[in-house]
Amino acid sequence: MSDPADDSAPTTDFVRERIRADLASGAVQQVVTRFPPEPNGYLHIGHAKAITLSFSVAKEFGGRCHLRMDDTNPEAEDQEFVDAIQEDVRWLGFEWDALYYAADYFDQLYAWAEQLVEKGLAYVDDQDAEAISTGRGTLTTAGTESPFRGRSSAENLDLLRRMKAGEFGDGQKVLRAKIDMAHPNLNMRDPVLYRIRHLAHQRTGDTWCIYPMYDWAHGQSDSIEGITHSLCTLEFEHHRPLYDWFLDALGIFHPRQIEFARLNVEYMLTSKRKLLQLVEDGHVDGWDDPRLPTLRGMRRRGYPPEALVAFCRHVGVAKFNSTHEISLLDHFVRDHLNKTAPRRMAVLDPIELVIENWPAGQIEMVTAINNPEDEAAGTREVPFGGRLWIEREDFMEEPPKGFFRLAPGREVRLRYGYFVTCTGVDKDAAGAITRIRCTYDPATRGGNAPDGRKVKATIHWVSAEQALDAEVQLYDRLFTDPDPAAADGAGFLQLLNPDSKKVITGKLEPSLQHAAPGERFQFERLGYFTVDPENPGVFLRTTTLKDGAKRKK
Repeated sequence: MSDPADDSAPTTDFVRERIRADLASGAVQQVVTRFPPEPNGYLHIGHAKAITLSFSVAKEFGGRCHLRMDDTNPEAEDQEFVDAIQEDVRWLGFEWDALYYAADYFDQLYAWAEQLVEKGLAYVDDQDAEAISTGRGTLTTAGTESPFRGRSSAENLDLLRRMKAGEFGDGQKVLRAKIDMAHPNLNMRDPVLYRIRHLAHQRTGDTWCIYPMYDWAHGQSDSIEGITHSLCTLEFEHHRPLYDWFLDALGIFHPRQIEFARLNVEYMLTSKRKLLQLVEDGHVDGWDDPRLPTLRGMRRRGYPPEALVAFCRHVGVAKFNSTHEISLLDHFVRDHLNKTAPRRMAVLDPIELVIENWPAGQIEMVTAINNPEDEAAGTREVPFGGRLWIEREDFMEEPPKGFFRLAPGREVRLRYGYFVTCTGVDKDAAGAITRIRCTYDPATRGGNAPDGRKVKATIHWVSAEQALDAEVQLYDRLFTDPDPAAADGAGFLQLLNPDSKKVITGKLEPSLQHAAPGERFQFERLGYFTVDPENPGVFLRTTTLKDGAKRKK
């Protein structure tokens, strides 16, 4: 089992403290954890935290971590999601010790259900879902017992077997645990164990027409696999008494369920229902849209998996839900890419710069550093000529105080190239600047003046004759509000950012013509970009530079 972004410093939190205590007492001999997603959708950033915790804990304590598909609902599950989940876990850098499917336990789960019936701890109910829901009562009022709760064990066993045999239609009967209709925890008020669904299952085919509910399958699956510590997010805290009740009623191995706070990040939605609506209604370009918090979307956008794991480790394990700033996630992304991403030059809002005293037709090759953070990355040769593209924002005809870049009469450094001084501009009939005219100092090749004079700004450029025209997609936050999940109903759609995606044509240095799909770069002074794995030749912005605001001076 691998563990990316491994941190040698000891980690302490309430989950690990509990595990240490269990090992010290001898209650646990070897730690076994699991990550049990339901294969009814694609994994998102919230899952990344659960994955990181379960796999990391197992490794830290010399244990095992299982990947289990919690595939008990044939209405929503598909092999496509099973495959995607495995791909995403591996992309994060983890490898499971064993792969399991809850569906493989259907025979055992059913046998245990018969045991509960025989013990008088479960019964078949003929009420429909609405009546069962109404009968549960509220947080302040007790529930009402089902009129079928008093059936004998023999009658219930007969009905359950007939349910399994397919004698009844969908929704006609369910199997419920017989616990306590006045219990203060609504989950304990005779929960449903099995429902009838005449649907083929992606793994078991047409073998079954009754399927276990999540609460019934979850704890028993943990028990079958010998899970010692079942790590769940806080919404399962109120389900723990039921988890414990089932295991105790059956008298089988009893894992320890421990809940932790889920991962919430500003400007992100992780509700599967709402994400599905965004995709199906065409608000985004599929499940791998780079604006989505799905792992597929983040991978496509160029997020390094090591950065996501480092972020998840940093936010740690808490007992109370909170929301983390998206700037913190961006910090970890930038920190990793700053160390690993090769530098390239690109101009995204080009304006022409002509060097009037440049030798006609001459093209030079200047040496550029691939990554100043990594000496081993070496250098590359970049063409330089008398016609260049620079960023429009790097020139102002009437610069305000504090603007240090190019302006009439001002000298700046062209990165890796020469000092240039602006001598004038050309304008169109409407008065808009179409071209900047400059002269260069041949003695400043490489960006340094032999007489020691200094300039206050260095700007990047691309040679016009050799520039690669490429589509560049600029991504921003999908929502305008930091808490879109708080919106009522479909109100989150009103918070969509109309400028979350912009498509432009950029001027790129020619070496980027050979960039491979998924390869990541820093476009100097602009941000981090990746080659779209789905559309080679298209560049997607991963994130802007940390010092983006400062550089504009």
